[in-house]
Amino acid sequence: MPDKRQPHHTHDRGYRELLSSKRAFLELLKTFVHEEWAKDIDEDSLVRVEKSYILQDFSEKEADIIYRLKTKGGDVIFYVLLELQSTVDYLMPFRLLLYMVEIWRDIYHNTPEDERERKGFRLPVIIPAVLYNGANNWTAALHFKEILGGYRQFEKHVLDFRYILFDVNRYDVEELYRAANLVASVFALDQKMSAEELVRRLWKLAGVLKNLGRDEFRQFAAWLSHVFKARLPGSLREKVDRIVSEVNPWEVEKMITNLEITLEEMQQQAEMRGLIKGRAEGEARGKVEAKQDAICKYLRRRFGDASAGLQQEVREMTSLEVLDGIMEELFAANTLEEARAIISARHLTY
Repeated sequence: MPDKRQPHHTHDRGYRELLSSKRAFLELLKTFVHEEWAKDIDEDSLVRVEKSYILQDFSEKEADIIYRLKTKGGDVIFYVLLELQSTVDYLMPFRLLLYMVEIWRDIYHNTPEDERERKGFRLPVIIPAVLYNGANNWTAALHFKEILGGYRQFEKHVLDFRYILFDVNRYDVEELYRAANLVASVFALDQKMSAEELVRRLWKLAGVLKNLGRDEFRQFAAWLSHVFKARLPGSLREKVDRIVSEVNPWEVEKMITNLEITLEEMQQQAEMRGLIKGRAEGEARGKVEAKQDAICKYLRRRFGDASAGLQQEVREMTSLEVLDGIMEELFAANTLEEARAIISARHLTY
């Protein structure tokens, strides 16, 4: 019998925790599966299966989520493989078949012998699906038979099934906005984009996020924290955790504003370091002037016109070592007074 396993990757855990909510899983089906049967499913008929069927060969690269749907005609199993990798596995239909067989074997061995030997015994239908968020197009076969050599000659006799593909980066963002639910919002924010675009999309989704329940918002916040931190340097990741973990659904605008400020800090730091390395106009003006410009630009953005006096002090310094020291310490300054103390201390030793 397969053991429970924790998915190895933080992103996997985020999706697994999100889809552990029956409401979120139902949103996934009703929003992205355009078939009649998806419209008829209700939350009460879904039961989460608390197992993972990931085989040892793949335990380091994937995770899964399983639901049982109780219907009048018998049980249906939804098996969703979380394929959160950057590359496409062309043997995906074969991997899904292995997991489907594991599920049927598990059910068979856990069914009393006298029951499974009856003529009317039936194994449940399994609906396989793949959730993929890679940037590359999904080019693996969607039908199992397509990975069999020469299947067309014997097509009536070969095993076949077609899995559902949830391809996060292929969904149109405007359609995701219109869906106006938790799963669609997560997909809109998980698409490949810059940190600036991520913030813009957060503002567009603010109304949806404010209407989430506490548990849903907690799941979303944990997921967002991981996604946002992946776009930021290590020095700012702890700050993101604080911003996201301390907010409530009705404080969404405050959260987004604080994330936007954090993003601006990242850009300021990048610009300063870029100038130091000669990746901007500082290279042409000389190293000293470039460093002076970088520090003054940061002071102006961070503290506004009140920093004019400090900027003048910086302009009077021509030691590369002193300017380097100021740059290293200045990021830690939270107030104008702290910045003044750092610059004055360096100025005195200059």
